[in-house]
Amino acid sequence: MSEPIIKEALERFKESDDATDFSRQAAHEDMTFSRLADQWPEAIRKAREEEGRPCLTINKLPAFIRQVVNDARQNKPAITVHPVDNGADEDTAGVINGLVRSIERRSNADVAYDTAIDQAASGGFGFFQIGIDYTHADSFDLEARIERIANPLMVHWDPSSTEFDASDWDYAFVSDFMSEEEFEAAYPGKAKISWEGDTRDQAALWSQDEKIRVADYWLREPIKRKILLLSNGMTIREEEYIDQAKADLEMTGVVPTREREVDAFNVVRRKINGAEVLEEEKWPGSTIPICPVWGEEIVLDGRRHFRSMVRDAKDPQTMFNFWRSATTELVALAPRAPFLMEEGGIPKGHEATWQTANTRSHPYLMYSKGTNLPQRQPFAGVPAGALQEALNASDDMKSVMGIYDASLGARSNETSGRAIMARQREADVSNFHFIDNLNRAIRYAGRVLVEIIPAVYKDRQAIRILGEDNAEKVVQLGGQSDGPMYDLATGIYDVDVKSGPSYGTQREETREVLIEIIRAIPGAAPILGDVLMEHMDFVGADRVAKRLKMTLPPEVRKMEESEADIPPEAQAMIAAKDQELKQLQAQMQQGMQAMQGMQAELESKQGEMQAKQAEAAAKAEIEAKKIASDMEAKRAELEIKSRELALKERELGLKEWEAKEDARQAALDREMELAKVILAKQEAPDPMGEAARLISAPKRVVRDAEGRITGVELA
Repeated sequence: MSEPIIKEALERFKESDDATDFSRQAAHEDMTFSRLADQWPEAIRKAREEEGRPCLTINKLPAFIRQVVNDARQNKPAITVHPVDNGADEDTAGVINGLVRSIERRSNADVAYDTAIDQAASGGFGFFQIGIDYTHADSFDLEARIERIANPLMVHWDPSSTEFDASDWDYAFVSDFMSEEEFEAAYPGKAKISWEGDTRDQAALWSQDEKIRVADYWLREPIKRKILLLSNGMTIREEEYIDQAKADLEMTGVVPTREREVDAFNVVRRKINGAEVLEEEKWPGSTIPICPVWGEEIVLDGRRHFRSMVRDAKDPQTMFNFWRSATTELVALAPRAPFLMEEGGIPKGHEATWQTANTRSHPYLMYSKGTNLPQRQPFAGVPAGALQEALNASDDMKSVMGIYDASLGARSNETSGRAIMARQREADVSNFHFIDNLNRAIRYAGRVLVEIIPAVYKDRQAIRILGEDNAEKVVQLGGQSDGPMYDLATGIYDVDVKSGPSYGTQREETREVLIEIIRAIPGAAPILGDVLMEHMDFVGADRVAKRLKMTLPPEVRKMEESEADIPPEAQAMIAAKDQELKQLQAQMQQGMQAMQGMQAELESKQGEMQAKQAEAAAKAEIEAKKIASDMEAKRAELEIKSRELALKERELGLKEWEAKEDARQAALDREMELAKVILAKQEAPDPMGEAARLISAPKRVVRDAEGRITGVELA
C-alpha cells in the first residue's frame, strides 16, 4: 500500500517543484541580496579584488524591510469569532475567542506571524502552520498550536490553486533535510532512499550532500457526505447522528426531517522520505493547515508570481554600491597624486624614501641642492557626477519601495504634526498589501482553528482561555459544575481579523491632536497641559504632568480626583469584573429563560398529572363504592342465610323436643299402666291406694337452660 502512495507523492512533489521553481529561485536571490548583502556580481567582485580596488556594500534594504515588518508588529492582528447559525451563540463565540488567544500565547504565534511577513517582504512569500500536539510530556490532553516555518523554500504547494489562501490546496509538502545519523535515530529500522533507473532527477530533489529529505506530505481527498436537518432546526452530519446523538435526540422527540448529499474533504498527513511512509495520521479539518503569507501577487500566462518589496530595488542598490565604491576609490587615491620635480631632484641614497612617500608617513623628504622644490599636484576632488549618481540611486530605492525619508525618521519641510504623520503614513499605504496579506493568512488560520477545536478539545472537561485584557479564566466543557458549560461542537462560527494601531501609535496621535488643539485654542493649555504631558516620552514627563494637575481649576480637579481615586489596575479589574458580570447576567438571563420554559413545561405536565390523578381517583371511588355495595349485598345475603339456618336449627330442635316429649310421655304412660297394674294386684287400706295417690298428685315439667324438657317431677 505504501508504494502507490510514495509514487503519487514523488510525482506531485516534482510537479510542484517544476511549477514553482522560478518563484523559489527569485525568492532565494532576493533574500540573499537583501538580507545577506550579496550584492556584487561575482565576476566584477573578483576583478576589482584582484586590482585592489574597493568593492563596498552599503546595504540600505533591511531598513526598508524593517519599516514594513515592524509596522506589522506594532499593529498585531487579532482573530475574532462570530456566531453564524442558530446553534451558535455569542457566549460560546467568546469562549472560542479566548481559547484562540490562549493557543496563540502558548505557541508563540507572534514569532510565526513576524517570521512569515519578514519572509514575504524579503523574498515574496512566507508560511506558518497549524499543528496538534500533547500539552506536555506527561499528559494525554491535546492542544492546537501555531508553528512557524523558518525556511519558506522548503514548502511546496499545489500550483493549480487559485484561492489566495490554502483553502483549495489538494496537496502540500513541508520538508527538511536530515543526516543519515539523525534519520536512523528518529526512524530506526526505516529504509533509506535507494534511487535506481530513471530517477536521478528525483534523487536530486530528495537527497542532497548525503542528507535525506523528510517531508510532511499533506493530501486532501474529496468525499461525499450526507447531512441531516433535524426537527429542532439543527444541521448534523449523518455519522455524528448515528454514532452519538441518535438515542439522545430521539428521547427528546428530535428526528431528521431532511437530508442531502454534499461534497466534502478528508485531509491526511503522511511523513515520507521518498522511499516509504514513516508516519500517518488523519487531520480533523477539511483544509490543509498551512497558512501562506504572499507578497505582491501577479498572475500572468497561467502562472502566479510572488514578488518581494525589494525585487525592483536591487538595481538601484547595486548602482548605489558602485558609485559609493567609486567615490571612495577616488578619495583613497588622493595621497597618490604625484610630485613634480626637476630631473635629478632626488638625492642619491634617498630613493627608497621618495618611492614610499605615498604609502608611508616620513618625518621629512630631502631633495638635491640647486634644484627647485618638488610640488605635489593638488587633489581634484570627487567628481560631482559620481556623488549625484549615488544620490540618484538612493532616491530610486525610495521611489521603488514607496518609503521616503520622513518614514525613516529624517526631518522634512512639514512643521505640522499631522502633516508629518501624513507623510510618514505614505509608506504604510504604499506597502499595506504586505500587512493585509498577513491579516488574510491569520484569518485563514482562525478558520482552521475554529474547525479543529471541537475535535481537539472534545475530551477536555475544562480549558483555560484568555480575555482581551489577557486575564486568564477557566471554563467548563463537561463533567459536573455549578457554573455554565459550553459545547464547542454545536453551531457554526465565522472568523474575522481586527488590525489596529499599536499603543505607541495611538499615543503619538493623541499627542499631536492635543498640540494642535492648544495651538488653535491657547486658552485650553491650562486645562489640557497635564494630559499632554502624560503622552510625552521625555524623562520626568510624569512629574510635570502631576504638577500641572495641581494648577487645574477646582471643579476640574474634583472631577479628576474622583476618577483618579481608583488605580488603573483596579479600574482594569473593575472593567474585567464588569465584563464578567455582564456575561454572568446574560448567562443568568438565558438560564432564567430556560428555567421559565422548564417551569411552564413542568406546570403543563403537572396539570396533566393532576387531571390523570383526578380521573384515577374518580375511577377508584366508583370502584370502591361498587366493591362496598357488593360487600353489603353479600353481607345481607349471608345474614339472611344465617337467619334461615338459625330458624332451621330451631325447627330441628323443636322437632327433636317434640319427639323426645312424645317418647317421654309414652314412657310415663307405660309407667302409669304398670303402676295401675301393680296397684290393682295389691290391696290398699284406702280405696285409692298409693298408686292412685301418685297418679293423682300434681306434677311439673323440668326444663334445662336452653328450654328443652328433661323430665317430670312431683310438684
